[in-house]
Amino acid sequence: MNDAFIVVGITLAYLGVVLWVGIRARGQHSSSLEGYVAGGRHVGVIILFFILGAEIFSAFAFLGTPGWAYERGAPALYILAYLALVPISIWVLGPRVAKLGRERGYLTQGDMIAHHYRSKPLGMIAGIIGVAAMVPYLTIQIAGAGMLFQAATDGLVPLWLGALLAFIVVAAYVFTSGLKGIGWTNLLQGIMMIVIAWYLGISLSERLYGGVGEMFSQIQESAPEYLTLPGATNMGWGYFSTAILVSAFGGAMWPHLFMKFYSADSGRTLRKVSVFYPLYAYLLVPLLFIGFAGIIVFAEEPLARPDTVLLKLVLDVADYSPWVIGVMLSGALAAAMSTGANLAHTAGIVLVRDVLGPTVMRGASEKTVVSATRWSVVGLSLVAYACALANPSSLVMMLLVAYGLIVQLLPMVMGAVFLPTLRRLSVLAGAMAGSVAYLLMEFVWSSPLGWHSGLWAMLLNVLVVTACQRFIQPAADTTSLAN
Repeated sequence: MNDAFIVVGITLAYLGVVLWVGIRARGQHSSSLEGYVAGGRHVGVIILFFILGAEIFSAFAFLGTPGWAYERGAPALYILAYLALVPISIWVLGPRVAKLGRERGYLTQGDMIAHHYRSKPLGMIAGIIGVAAMVPYLTIQIAGAGMLFQAATDGLVPLWLGALLAFIVVAAYVFTSGLKGIGWTNLLQGIMMIVIAWYLGISLSERLYGGVGEMFSQIQESAPEYLTLPGATNMGWGYFSTAILVSAFGGAMWPHLFMKFYSADSGRTLRKVSVFYPLYAYLLVPLLFIGFAGIIVFAEEPLARPDTVLLKLVLDVADYSPWVIGVMLSGALAAAMSTGANLAHTAGIVLVRDVLGPTVMRGASEKTVVSATRWSVVGLSLVAYACALANPSSLVMMLLVAYGLIVQLLPMVMGAVFLPTLRRLSVLAGAMAGSVAYLLMEFVWSSPLGWHSGLWAMLLNVLVVTACQRFIQPAADTTSLAN
């Protein structure tokens, strides 16, 4: 019990530091809508690098990545592959989006879509899709935080209470400071994540096998199927490749990443971030080592839940001191909280500005909009917290499902940024067809050829857009949606 109290004490101290940094980051711009949402459009390279890094590296990184490596083996490398492609999206889209936002006052995807296509309902649809995809993503972070607390304290802090503590800290500094608070806490938590991940990845391999090389040698001898495709769970090249494409294309479509383009102080800053962005992916390498380390350790008694492999190795096998466990828990919580803050912040903004703004809050003052946005952050976080108590079974699969939905916004966004001839009826029909087809393939039918159903839905989306552009006269488009 004394050990559990040490772990809890270290973690609570860390949460206190994060809360202090987040609230202290409140600047003079935080009370304005542009300041609260986009940091006054003055965010520089270093802070933006850590903000965009935290968009990807979350509870999924610390729990889901080792879980996939342990359960499937080589197919988990899809994560590194798609992260190598995300910087292309930042390089191509980022500067153009930042320029449009600065010139026309855009703060969300819905702003840009509604203005470009002259259709507020289309912006609302984009907002609804964004919120619908972000709530499960936020649920991952809150559930991950609860799992970490429960396991690291040997049940002294149950899942519901651990998730609640992390939720309260995140909601407090996002409510108070907006993007400024997110930026400075992500800088602190990003450094924490990288240090803890590499320490655990190397030390676990050393303690259990005598080193990383020896670990893979033993896996090659006793379980070689984990080191090649299709891996231990028969994940073929089709799903592997299409999961990479869906994740790479969908990455920049996430509102919480896309909207950070508006916050950059220049397009040059975004291009610098895109060049250095792959360095953040080195965080995942030691976490993959941890997952592979569990393959032989738990060969005779497989874990019921693969996402817990890191916790089981650190707490039950490697015999770390409670001080190390406390710091480990803090680093893992940093991953969940940094992404959770971005998601809660963005979901609240999108809900108020894109969904409620054109309807029940039409004509509201800026002060009222900022206040509503702050409280929406709290409300949506509570919804995600309630969902997290259901204890979702696979963090990675939840994320892949969300990616398949959010990628359906791609033609709509590309039309607004680069393809002005695309009409609103075309992109609306494509997004609706792709979203419905994706949900049917994911939950009702099986995906053809075993590919990620998000790619098939994306192809249908593009086909419908092309057909509408080709066969439907522009006159029909002008009466399809009210301005």
